[in-house]
This record gives sequence, structure tokens and C-alpha cells, in this order.
Amino acid sequence: MNNLHATTTRNATPGFFDRDEASLGDCLSREYPLASREQDLPSAARSKIKQVVKSLCRGISVILVSPLLISFGLGSRITSPDASLESHSQLLSLLPGTTGSYLRVAFYRFTLKLCDPSATISFGTMFSKVGAQIHDNVYIGPRCMIGLVVIDKDTLIGPSVQIPSGRHTHGIQRLDTPIRLQPGRQEQIYIGRDCWIGAASIVLANVADQTVVGAGSIVTKPLPPRRIAAGNPAKVLTQRS
Repeated sequence: MNNLHATTTRNATPGFFDRDEASLGDCLSREYPLASREQDLPSAARSKIKQVVKSLCRGISVILVSPLLISFGLGSRITSPDASLESHSQLLSLLPGTTGSYLRVAFYRFTLKLCDPSATISFGTMFSKVGAQIHDNVYIGPRCMIGLVVIDKDTLIGPSVQIPSGRHTHGIQRLDTPIRLQPGRQEQIYIGRDCWIGAASIVLANVADQTVVGAGSIVTKPLPPRRIAAGNPAKVLTQRS
């Protein structure tokens, strides 16, 4: 019995029972040689492979949304570009996950004034103005409402953020005419680079570069660069050093 125990111990897979003979990495290399070869790839090569895969996915996404692009063009002629965008945006907003984001970005690349392929547009997010501009590496979280806005590069938009086309989208001056019939005035909102707009915020004025807006805030006046602001209305709390 002792001899059998000794034989079993000697034949056990090295690396799991004898850390002095083989490291865990060596053991994984023997058990999973393919995974080992992938880990041995230089980081530059892995990055290149990821870029190739992303480019392929973006190309396929454009093909998949091409019927919607044709439909958008027809709808723009029948109604207006903004109305056609809004209806198609509602449909595309229902697509979940990373696949949904790729398809939305593919559509908006050809329907918005600017939408960089590197952007992420999450589930439930809708656009209403073809003049919107989404720059590179912008992240827009779930269930956002986006109007006439320029979002500069590397900016993060949290979930349920609303950015309408300024503060005067409806006229309210006359009392003898329903508000729904009074003409409003659109204003383009600019959100600078490397900003973070917290969840459920409403942005009605410009936000300068590298400024953070706390969750649930309402921005009614322009915010200067490199500040942290929060509240209703949003006020500057401190400066980012």
C-alpha cells in the first residue's frame, strides 16, 4: 500500500502538487498549449488583432444596417431628416449589448453630422437631431436622450442623461396660444473633451473640457474647464488639480 501511494505521488501532474518542480504557468502551458501561445503574443500584436476584429465587426454592421439607411433616406424626403432619424433611432435603441452598440454606431456614422466609429452608444439611447456630433472614444450610457449636441473625444455620458437642443425648445411667451404651437429656438450644446456627465443629469448649457458633472445635476449655465459641479442648478464645487 505504501508503494502504491508513493507511485501515485510521483506520477501526479507536476505544478499542482509540487510547486518546486513546476510553476502554475508551466503546468498551464502543458495542459493548454494554445492559450500559452496566445499569452506569448507581444502586446502590440494582440492590439493589432483586436483592431482588425473591430474593423471587421464595423464593416459587417454597416452592411446589416444598410436597409435602415435606405429607409432613413426615404423617410427624410417624405417628412424631414430629424423626424426620420428619431423614428429609426427608437427602433435601433432596442438592440441590446455590444452588438446593438456596433449597429447603432454604424447607422449614425451615415446619418449624424459626425459619429466616430470608436464611439459606444448603449441600449435605449435615442437621437433626435441629425446635426449631432459624436467624436472618437465617446461613451454614451443606456437610456440617454441626445439632441443637437457636440460631444468631444474621450467623454463619458452616464445612464439616463438628457441633452436637449438648448433651453428654448418650446416657446412660452404667449398665453393665448398653446405651448405646443409656439415656435422654439434650437441651440447647439457643446460638451468638451474628457468630461464625465453623471447619471440622470440634464445638460442645457455648454460644459468645458475635463469637467465632471455630478449625478442628477441640471446644468443651466456654462461650466468652465477642469471643474467638478453638481446640484440643481449645477454649481461649481471644486477645481480639478
